[in-house]
Amino acid sequence: MRKTVNLVPSLTGELTIPGDKSVTHRALLLNAIGRGKAKVTNASCGEDIAATLDCLRLLGVNITQKPDEFLITGAGLHGLKEPSTILSASQSGTTMRLMSGLLAGQDFMTVLTGDRGLLSRPMDRVIEPLREMGATILGRKNDTLAPLAIRGGHLHGVDYKTKVASAQVKSCILLAGLYADSQTTVNEPAYSRDHTELMMAAMGVKVGVNGHSISITPPKELTCVDINVPGDFSSAAFWMAAAVIHPNAKITLRNVGVNQTRTGFLDVLEKMGAKVRLENKRMAGAEPVADIIVESSNLRGVEIGADIIPRLIDEAPSLALVAAFASGMTVIRDAGELRLKESDRISTTVEELSKLGAKVSEEGTSTIIIEGGARMHGGKCTSHGDHRLAMTLAAAGVAIKGPVKIDGAESVDKSYPTFWKDLAKLSAASRV
Repeated sequence: MRKTVNLVPSLTGELTIPGDKSVTHRALLLNAIGRGKAKVTNASCGEDIAATLDCLRLLGVNITQKPDEFLITGAGLHGLKEPSTILSASQSGTTMRLMSGLLAGQDFMTVLTGDRGLLSRPMDRVIEPLREMGATILGRKNDTLAPLAIRGGHLHGVDYKTKVASAQVKSCILLAGLYADSQTTVNEPAYSRDHTELMMAAMGVKVGVNGHSISITPPKELTCVDINVPGDFSSAAFWMAAAVIHPNAKITLRNVGVNQTRTGFLDVLEKMGAKVRLENKRMAGAEPVADIIVESSNLRGVEIGADIIPRLIDEAPSLALVAAFASGMTVIRDAGELRLKESDRISTTVEELSKLGAKVSEEGTSTIIIEGGARMHGGKCTSHGDHRLAMTLAAAGVAIKGPVKIDGAESVDKSYPTFWKDLAKLSAASRV
């Protein structure tokens, strides 16, 4: 599907951001193995969440769905059933890696697969720790790629040091640790999003945090909890990017999760001189929430690296777009993880923004260099099947003389099914 996005004279209005995808995944997974019943409201309902939902139902979990809401009857920590068929994570890396941790704790056999893109993404980073805990796991390419055949059960606790700061890897190990015979500790090189440990603590798991080390003590049971999912910061980032680069913009984004392990993009925008502020700060369960007001801004280039990359890994394409409108040079270092996403986000971001006139290049395996101030223009682009790239290109389209034509626009359904409707709503309001 092709979408054409045109420059709007102003960009004003407000949006309520859909529920956070990362929080919704975890709310489904953890309540599925809890005792009792739970309601998950303002949930993300994209394709990735549908994959997690399908897997849990095949494992015997009773989940009913209403618009933006799930009602879950927990099966208990040891209540999942052996599925009669192969489980599919579709295109969701979060589903694949977190489900692997959950399945490693079960004393039955499962096979977990995904679509072509997911089958090319590295799984040895979860296979290795799960094997160390006692699970039997086989995969393609010398046990580095899915499909995965998993026979779990009889796990023991580990003290594991991850090679990269990855919330998916950390969460996988912690989920398996719920079934271990002793404490499990994950040591990361930097902070990654902490939704899993916050939710586990809310459900009665003893969680310890010491710097970059997270430990859990295996519980006898988890207690189901109702969760009101905050708006997805990663989805809000596209509107933030559009506003700061547009010459006449002011957007209010309602009910956005502002967990500090997720808001690296916000920190970098502030460092670049962006006009952005938080209002109505509050808590939604264990998660901080706020309204974000963002306006047209005069921006300056920055250099960022390993200390903040895990906190903005999903927003890197939007940051590259913003940097193209800044004065001076922006350098994004230590971003090699971007090559392992739905697309090689270093190469595809460089390729597609270059089509629009941005001066952007890649250096080595993990660096993006953006020279600000280029005169950008419309062009024909492709999403490469990557939802975040498609939305970044749309953010560019409303701010530059176009049109910007985006092939593969349906990829946004992975995380933000109402994106094009929200874009039309905001564009219409801006023309009034």
